[in-house]
Parts: sequence; structure tokens; C-alpha cells
Amino acid sequence: MQIYSFSPFGYEGSLVTVEVDIRRGIPAIDLVGLADNAVKEARERMQAAIRNSGFEFPPERVLISLSPADLKKEGAGFDLPIALAVLNAQKRQSDNNLSDAASQQILVMGELELSGKIRAVRGIHAAASTAAAGGITMCIVPAANADEAREVSGMSVFGAESLEDAFSALNNQDVFSKKTSRASDISASYPDCDFTDGIPFCKITEAIEFSHIKGQKKLIRALQVAAAGGHNVLAVGAPGCGKTMAMQKFPALLPALTKEEMQSVSRIHSIAGLMNPSKPLICLPPFRMPHQTASIEGLCGGGPQCRPGEISLAHNGVLFLDEAPEFKSSVLQMLRVPLESSKISISRAGRTTVFPANFQLLMAANPCPCGNYGSETKICLCSARSIELYWKKFSAPLLDRVDIRVYVKNETDNSTSQKSTSTAELRKQIAKAISIQRNRQGKKNAAMSPSEIIQFCKINEDSKKLLDISSSKYSFSPRANSSILKVARTIADMSGKISIDKEDLSEAIELRKSFCNFMELT
Repeated sequence: MQIYSFSPFGYEGSLVTVEVDIRRGIPAIDLVGLADNAVKEARERMQAAIRNSGFEFPPERVLISLSPADLKKEGAGFDLPIALAVLNAQKRQSDNNLSDAASQQILVMGELELSGKIRAVRGIHAAASTAAAGGITMCIVPAANADEAREVSGMSVFGAESLEDAFSALNNQDVFSKKTSRASDISASYPDCDFTDGIPFCKITEAIEFSHIKGQKKLIRALQVAAAGGHNVLAVGAPGCGKTMAMQKFPALLPALTKEEMQSVSRIHSIAGLMNPSKPLICLPPFRMPHQTASIEGLCGGGPQCRPGEISLAHNGVLFLDEAPEFKSSVLQMLRVPLESSKISISRAGRTTVFPANFQLLMAANPCPCGNYGSETKICLCSARSIELYWKKFSAPLLDRVDIRVYVKNETDNSTSQKSTSTAELRKQIAKAISIQRNRQGKKNAAMSPSEIIQFCKINEDSKKLLDISSSKYSFSPRANSSILKVARTIADMSGKISIDKEDLSEAIELRKSFCNFMELT
């Protein structure tokens, strides 16, 4: 039985072979293989756990090897594999079978208490998926992490409560089990979701009901289009106008993740140690809302083990920056490359990892530091210089990557007398657009390549003239023109249209130029 463990580093991580040799000599435990302090301390923990579990620790010299030797081993998940490797080597020695038969391979992870009980560890989903890719189909993990490991296709799992349970299962394949297959009905795969035209969404609660927002129809329409096509959004408005509240309800408009998206999102959150034991697979798009004091490392990731940052934790979901100009300028500019490439490369201590970062960016901002600029009823006390510095936090390249910009005004009492459209009603057009996009190009319109824009975003001559006039009037860049076409394609999809008409293009231009009108004031 060949025992493997897992060393988490970045998105990929590495499988580690755990080998034990017991030989004559002064009783001691030697650990080789570039282990960090947490792994070195496993020698004392596993020795006490073995004895307290009723086993006899070898009264000889024990050599523990973790390979590859040049890979740094980190984390507390090595306790259980080392203990099982020692007991397995002792058993082979007592059976006079000194050959290390590696015909069977097994992944083992878990932290040991001195009593022999097993604690949960992070990175189980990542470890199991890496092992499965390497042809390993069995694993022993803490009982609290067992469901997480079973979410990996083809993996047979045993959830151990104690070292004694784990050792008894080591050579008994009957106790391993796979995930119970669910019915072919799609509703069985999304038990906590509501369905709109066959597309799963999160269940509607009071906290995410859009009908509670009075007025702001333009903002809600912009968020509806953004959810349907995966477009980035910037909302600018006075304090208290409702922009933050509306954006916090945005997850209610997003469809549940596909099977492929679930695996990558769950892997990232498993590496970060953010998995909920009661939900071993993340089905809904993540919604991350970092504080304005977040650093570059906090957003892009880093640290000794290259843990994921906020933009990777928002993979296949949303990154919402409230009061965006209050973030450091360097933090905002760092978003430009991930927005374009949908991934981020992190290098630490001679090692490099690449995290996926296919996130949707939402930003909310006040028109000036005091928030009253442009108001008809309040006086702005900010100087021209302070307003200029406030908006210099946004560079032109970053703003150019934001497809939808909305200037949100404070609605009057007369305009807010009627409630907005309900969340269920908003979802109908979104579900229609999502279904069309998945059947057409297999991804959201915001992720279209230039060739796909040419193929799927064709417009007639009248629409071309309108786009040319608007581009000249508002100084749209080529990227901005592409964004307008993608937004227009989304609007057409929401209505079930085969082609983009002039009305769709006009609305897309309006969603782009709204911010231009505001900037003219500044």
C-alpha cells in the first residue's frame, strides 16, 4: 500500500509520497523531505496518538521520507498519513514482508489529536481532485471532510473519526464509499435552488427581493442586463440613493454554477479553508465584498503558501467594491490584467502558481468625497482639486473595461411611490438570455472574443451609423465599441431576438454614456 498526502501551494498543490523505514538503532524519529515546522511537529503528535490509540510504537529507529525532496511540505494534514505509514511499515516488518508493495495507492490527509482523534483540515477537495487526476481513486480523510472529498468524481472515500478507524480501513476496501448518484432530474442536483425556465437560481428571501427598492429603475435594469451577460458595472450616485443596497441584492439575479464551475470554485474555497462542512460543493456564485483597507496581497493573493485572494475567491462570481475610490489606487489598477485574462499569476519564493479569476466586477462610488456634487438640494463642499484626486483613483484603462456605467440620482417621493419589479420577474429575461448564450457559444456574452463579436454581434447599416456617431461624440475607444456590441447582444438575448436591432444598440449606448454625461460635469 503506497500512501500519499497533499501539500497545498497555490491553486495546483502537489501530491507527496509518504515512506517509512524501520531499522535497528537507537530509538529515534528522523524526518526528511524539506518539512516546515508544522510537519516536523507531526513526529511528536503521531507518536503520542499511536500509543494512545492502543498501538505499540516501534522501539527502533524510524526514518520518515516525504518526497519529492525539493518540495517544501506545509500544513498539519501530514499527521495521519505519517502515522498510518509507520503502522503499515511495522505491520509489514512483523509479517516478515519487507517489500513495499505499491500496487495500491491511497491518499491520506488529517490532523491528529494526542488522543488519536482526527481533526478536519483544509484543502481536501483540492487534494482529492489532484489525486484523481493522478489515477488515485481511494482516500482516507477526516469524517468532517468526507463529503467534500466525495464530490470529486470517481473518488472512493472513508471518513475516519480516529487513528484506529483509519488503520482498520487501510486494507479494507469495503468500507470506502463514493458519492450517492442523484436522479437525472436537474432539480435533484440543485436542491436549494428555485428554477426559472429550467435555469436554477438561489431561493428568494426578503434580503434579496428587488421589489423592496423604490424607484431606481435605470439601475435595476442595468443590473439585470449585467447579470444576463456577465458585464462589469460602475454605479455613481449620492449617498443614500440605493446603489449599494441594489448591488448587494445582485446575487439573486445570478444563475447557479454549472457542474464544471462548481468544481473550480469549490477547489479554491477548499484551499482557502472556507468550505462549509454542511455544503461540500459550492453551487451558487460567490459574492465577495472586501473592505476599502484591503491590500494588493489581500485581493490578488499571496503569503508563504500562495493562498487565494479576493479576486480568486470571486471566481465565477462577483467582486463588489463599495466606495471604490476609497481603495488604494494600486489596488484598483491591479484589477486590469485579471479582468482581461480571467486569471492571475502569483510568484513567491521562487515558486509560481496561477489562480483562475473569472469574476464580474461591481463598483459603487460617490460623485465626490462629500457625496453632494451635482445635487440640486445640497451643497458640495469639496474643492476642485479634491474631486480631481478622488477620480484619479480610476484610470482610463480600468474604466474602459467596465461595460455598464450608471449615474444614480436621488429619486423624489413621487417617483418612488411605486415598487420596483420583483426578483422573480427580473429572472425571467435573465434565464432566457443565459439559456441562449449557453447554447450559442457556451459562455456569457461579456467573455466573447473578438472573432465571436464579429460572428454573433452583427448589426445593420442604420445601427452602424448610430454607433459611429456615438463613438465620435463620446470618444469611445475600440474596446468601448466592442463592449457596447456585447451589451446590445445581451439585451437582444433577453428579448429572445436572433439579431441586434437599433433599439437594443441604443439602450447599450445609453448604459455606456450615462457616466460620460456625469464626467462632463466634473
